[in-house]
Amino acid sequence: MKPNYLEWLKQADYDVDTAAFMYSGKRFFYTVFMCHLSVEKALKGLYQKTKQKVPPKTHNLIYLLTEIAVQLDEKNGRFVARLNEANIAARYPETIEKVQSIYTQEIALQILNQTREFLEWIKQQY
Repeated sequence: MKPNYLEWLKQADYDVDTAAFMYSGKRFFYTVFMCHLSVEKALKGLYQKTKQKVPPKTHNLIYLLTEIAVQLDEKNGRFVARLNEANIAARYPETIEKVQSIYTQEIALQILNQTREFLEWIKQQY
């Protein structure tokens, strides 16, 4: 059974909570990875709600936004672009040390807070 749009949103909330848990455990690049996953699921829910069909199997946030024709302001646009790029680095790191040097505690907290804000914005689009 394919999840409906409310299930996507429920999973997005669960994943951002998991990101916070990873942050508290000092697993900073996994914090970022889970933030990406959370936003991805929220966008897939919005896709399913607006298009009335199952979203594509993609991790590309910009593609999802384009498909559902959502216009972002500059701040959210920069955030989504940054998070979209982080997905590959966090999902398939060249080395743990390299990805840890990129996604520090400060950067991870910044991304976690921005993810929470962006999820609230997405919920308003529902």
